[in-house]
Amino acid sequence: MDQSHIRNFCIIAHIDHGKSTLADRLLELTGTVLKRDMKAQLLDKMDLERERGITIKLAPVRMKYQRSADSHLKMVDGNAVASTTSYPLQTTQVEYQLNLIDTPGHVDFSYEVSRSLEACEGAILVVDASQGIQAQTLANVYLALAAELTIIPVLNKIDLPAADVERVSGEVVSLLGCKKEDILHISAKTGQGIEAVLERVVEAVPSPKGSPAGPTRALIFDSYYDDYRGVILYIRVFDGQIAKSDQIRMVSAVTNGIALEVGSLKPGMSPASLLQSGEIGYLVTNLKSTREAKVGDTVTLSKNPAIEPLPGYRDVRPFVYAGLFPDSNENYQLLKDAIEKLSLSDSALMYDPENSPVLGFGFRVGFLGLLHMDIVRERLEREYDLELIITNPSTDYHVGLLSGEEIIIKSATDLPDPASITEIREPWIKGEIVAPKDYVGAVIQLIVSSRGFQKNVSYVDAQLALVSFEAPLANLLTDFYDQLKSITSGYGSFNYELDNYRVENLVRLDFYVAGDRVDALSIMVHRSEAERVGRETVAKLKEVIPRQNFQVALQAGIGGRFIAREDISAYRKDVTTGLYGGDVSRKKKVLAKQKKGKERMKRFGKVDIPAEAFTVMLKRD
Repeated sequence: MDQSHIRNFCIIAHIDHGKSTLADRLLELTGTVLKRDMKAQLLDKMDLERERGITIKLAPVRMKYQRSADSHLKMVDGNAVASTTSYPLQTTQVEYQLNLIDTPGHVDFSYEVSRSLEACEGAILVVDASQGIQAQTLANVYLALAAELTIIPVLNKIDLPAADVERVSGEVVSLLGCKKEDILHISAKTGQGIEAVLERVVEAVPSPKGSPAGPTRALIFDSYYDDYRGVILYIRVFDGQIAKSDQIRMVSAVTNGIALEVGSLKPGMSPASLLQSGEIGYLVTNLKSTREAKVGDTVTLSKNPAIEPLPGYRDVRPFVYAGLFPDSNENYQLLKDAIEKLSLSDSALMYDPENSPVLGFGFRVGFLGLLHMDIVRERLEREYDLELIITNPSTDYHVGLLSGEEIIIKSATDLPDPASITEIREPWIKGEIVAPKDYVGAVIQLIVSSRGFQKNVSYVDAQLALVSFEAPLANLLTDFYDQLKSITSGYGSFNYELDNYRVENLVRLDFYVAGDRVDALSIMVHRSEAERVGRETVAKLKEVIPRQNFQVALQAGIGGRFIAREDISAYRKDVTTGLYGGDVSRKKKVLAKQKKGKERMKRFGKVDIPAEAFTVMLKRD
């Protein structure tokens, strides 16, 4: 295909603004998928994506679009419609190759979105006409501007009774600096205005610029492991070409492989003899793990390798860690096999073996965020039929020792002796909250209560405020998002990125159940918050841990000093029921015997801690 007839673009938006529905209509209109084969969220392959209505994995697809050579757009009542000037002679039909990437909308997968943007020349920015600009909308716009993409603004859901086209159009104009006439008005659900989107893509998005004759360079913007075919890469060829059976090399990972098959996705795999400069497609390799071909790496040919890799590659590093344990130690091997298989297709998933005196053998697993953690947990439970216990999520800490050495700990239980520590550094984030201006005061109070500080308040329009702030990541891992939704009546949205590591006065907060320290409950907290967190947590544990036949003490402590305590009172069996009449000493004798038994039970009895207790920090409030 001639490069001038290729258009590479993606769809970016906040969660639930209609990305996948718009992709469905584009596939339908271009005839890529027959109407009888259509279903909602066609590009979302996982059941989990369909149930939650979110895109977890990006999905590329190739469409063919026939367009008359003299077709152009015109504006009718604020809507862009395709118009063709009629001539007596037959108009010439030009075929365009449209490569679309449907991207995730959640902050956890922002690196995946940024790689997708690097593979494109244009982006359709979808904004919900009823909700307006949201935090992830802003984040994706910044990524698109950084990648120097042509942005096509689209207002979706204009058919809804709650749609406020005038207000939201003003927000988009303020954000992008475009003209009001440049904004396309569509309804992805009904199909209204969809053809105008295709016309705008062909007219506005530039064709790819690459050297077909130069050394081959292709960007890996996604990869996954297929049980039958090995590692499959989604690539964008910038220079040169990749043909079937070529010997390939990953520039950054320094691994070699073979291109067993190349082709495009329509949306199923459609093999071809080669992929040329400017095209997007898939590449089946003989590699055994996605770690050998990471997202962002450059693919080149072994016989004529490119010296300069494509820019922007970096390792995806998890910064949320949690312990995963099977419900029974008998299932440890099943959990190990399941995590190994899942990590083959998810290169961001990192795991190390972990042992807990209470929970037994398990794994300390690294995630990109809380949504990523939730999805991995649910996939393990569904696809591998496992019952899991997951511990409170934490982040990683950089610990400086007196010896001059610096270690990284991923769990509070790994913290060395406090006497050997010089400093502890924790990760901080730069965040943005978008909310109606009436809630700005409450949002700033929430930021301050999370040990953060507000940096700047700006206004997208007369009603919508953008609050920029910095805060420690650990304080945002529990219920920050739930509190934000609560105080903003559901209108607030939140986006963040990792900033740096800062020295803070941090301590390890331990929890004791019946005098025994439960390592799986230990957390790192700031000294100023330790007492409050300790009191809240033991109060919540009291609700979760069932009563025993003896009194159970729940305590929170720093080092050897206890700072909070709650008692779970014992069940009391009425041992005097069978007594009637006689001297009171008979009753006292029976009660003394019961008391002696309870004291013995308290010494030797064990408390069975339920699985809910290990996620008590997530439900702290």
